[in-house]
Amino acid sequence: MTTAEAIRLLEKFRAGGVGRDRVLQAFQAAPVADLGFAQVDTHRALRKGFPEVIFGGGKTPEQVVKIAAKLLENEQRVLVTRIHDHHARALRKKFKHMIHHETARCVTIEKSPLPKRPGAIAVICAGTSDLPVAEEAAVTAEIMGNHAERLYDVGVAGLHRLLAKSENLRQANVLVVVAGMEGALPSVVAGLVSRPVIAVPTSVGYGASFKGLTALLGMLNSCASNVSVVNIDNGFGAGYVASLINRLP
Repeated sequence: MTTAEAIRLLEKFRAGGVGRDRVLQAFQAAPVADLGFAQVDTHRALRKGFPEVIFGGGKTPEQVVKIAAKLLENEQRVLVTRIHDHHARALRKKFKHMIHHETARCVTIEKSPLPKRPGAIAVICAGTSDLPVAEEAAVTAEIMGNHAERLYDVGVAGLHRLLAKSENLRQANVLVVVAGMEGALPSVVAGLVSRPVIAVPTSVGYGASFKGLTALLGMLNSCASNVSVVNIDNGFGAGYVASLINRLP
């Protein structure tokens, strides 16, 4: 249950549309569901505005399906990240509303999509090899109720590609910038806009990129004052934080 859903339930109770016992049941439910292999946080949406997100890496398909089923007993939407094809096949058998975002390595299940809030989150990536991380950020932002505008393959090796999108950059409320190699793109983008820029280093690159460490250090050392940095390949974290920023008044 999200905060908005809790408010609607209380308003319905006040109007006589639902009984006291139903309201008490909703708020007295234990905040944790023990599945044996997982302790599912059933009040995450009430505290934070979005349900617990399932990280698929290291989990069996059966575990992912059971966690998703428990969340969907009371939630309208579920996001599963870092899944493989065998996770997607198992989820598709169980949930008819399931969408497999193959490039993002994510699955979304929505009974009722959130209405889109005003403003856009621009998701920008340097090269095609960065697409899985960029798409993870975009899918996360979208399921959380945002418009995600994708601007892909606009890295600094061909700066004219980025400059051609200057108007799109300036219109976004917050920008997620994904890059590997030397990780220069977030600093360039941040120098063009007055909005928050969330930089995402990827593990794309040759040996001296040290699996994203070079890009991470480059982004942390950005001379642009409006850049914040998440972990290597953490598209989900960037999309989540961008959504929190975009919902601010």
